[in-house]
Amino acid sequence: MALLIILAYLNKNTLNKFISEKMKEHIDSEIVLSAEEHIESKFNYSKNALNYEFTLLEFGSTGCTICKQMEGELNKIRRSKSHNINVVFLNTTYHENQNLITYFGIAAIPMQVLLDKNGTEIFKHYGFISAEDLIAKTVENSTKQL
Repeated sequence: MALLIILAYLNKNTLNKFISEKMKEHIDSEIVLSAEEHIESKFNYSKNALNYEFTLLEFGSTGCTICKQMEGELNKIRRSKSHNINVVFLNTTYHENQNLITYFGIAAIPMQVLLDKNGTEIFKHYGFISAEDLIAKTVENSTKQL
């Protein structure tokens, strides 16, 4: 049993990705349309003229210990002057966030979803991740776009 738990822990990102993809296979078309419209209006900076290069969606809740640890990392990103990242916390217990939770296939929290300036998902991570590692993902994707 302990071996099974250790294997599950070591493969948590693979397992979350699998569950996420399965969730996305069964999404109602209305949810997809609603989520895409929301993303387009709020996070497509090419069209809405806001001056951000990336969006970091943090899916979590106030009762989650690791989510609370992520608060400090999110604040570091918000305070960063050299990186133009819109940090958005989405509480998974709020009804108004359910379409985005379903659309992105959020199966566990905390989950970070990084969007480019067009609102396209470029990175997803489950669990704790440092501000430095998240910022590195934006730098990595900025160089890919050049």
